[in-house]
Amino acid sequence: MANILIVDDEKAIRSVIGEVLRLKGHDCTLAADAMEARELLGKDAFDLVLCDIKMPGESGLEFIRYAIEAHPNTAAIMITSMNDPAMGEDAIRIGVYDYIIKPFDLNGVVISVANALRRRQLEIDNRAYRERLEHMVAERTSALEDSLDRLQKALKGTIHAMARTVEMKDPYTAGHQQRVGDISAAIAREINLSEERVSYIHLAGLIHDVGKISIPAEILTKPGKLTEIEFELIKTHSRNGYEILKSIEFPWPIARIVLQHHERVDGSGYPSALKGEAILLEARILGVADVLETIASHRPYRPALGVDHAIEELKRYKGILYEGMVVDACLNLLKNKKIQL
Repeated sequence: MANILIVDDEKAIRSVIGEVLRLKGHDCTLAADAMEARELLGKDAFDLVLCDIKMPGESGLEFIRYAIEAHPNTAAIMITSMNDPAMGEDAIRIGVYDYIIKPFDLNGVVISVANALRRRQLEIDNRAYRERLEHMVAERTSALEDSLDRLQKALKGTIHAMARTVEMKDPYTAGHQQRVGDISAAIAREINLSEERVSYIHLAGLIHDVGKISIPAEILTKPGKLTEIEFELIKTHSRNGYEILKSIEFPWPIARIVLQHHERVDGSGYPSALKGEAILLEARILGVADVLETIASHRPYRPALGVDHAIEELKRYKGILYEGMVVDACLNLLKNKKIQL
């Protein structure tokens, strides 16, 4: 049955309770005060403690508070000669299951013990169930996180493959997308975006020109000035990139970022002439990074114009073509040599 500790400074009371409960099949251990009871609790595990409230030395309430905190699987019943509702409330508040007033009916004690033991077992079973449930949730969460991690790695692998495809089509801009991705991520961190946003802005930068695979190589690598028709064809690359990416279920708005990376805050960009905050912040960041890298680097139709020329462009059109906050962040990174071109 149950292992029960009975604590009462009156020998007759603890003895009679112990005898009655032994007749019901329980193992009973008797203690005369809280000090002795603490020693017994340290040596053995008890299912239930019956404890008098008023005893010499440590009070029953203080002992029971200790017993419940140190041994959460041990139930407790208080016994007292004082019919004090406030004390009864204190006892219940600290976790006591029942409150028996002397003189008591022994059958009532037996019933109270049986109810306390049933309640204790239910609580133990519930805790075990919650622990099993929490373990299952933790396992499934871990499995889900592993699956998500594999999915994100696969998506990132797809993005890198697309980036390499574009560079094979246009070797003159090999590395451009990588550098734009790196610059965009640096700007995003500089303006304190979350690491998740920094990550997918970087990925968008890696494939922002993926739509160029639909443009003839001779136009992409043309050493002279483009005709108006050729330039209009070049401008389709952002829309083409969107069409390529929109069917891929990225957990981030990468297709829309690619679509909007040539939009300008005054509405003079393409393909939709969006203005201001109608343009995704990620696309506004990518637009600044793209301009910086393009101006500073060599192109088939001209030599590199250099970083100073790029800085002049960004300063001149800050708040007009390019988002002011993004330009400031970019210039600050350049000043502190946190961007390498």
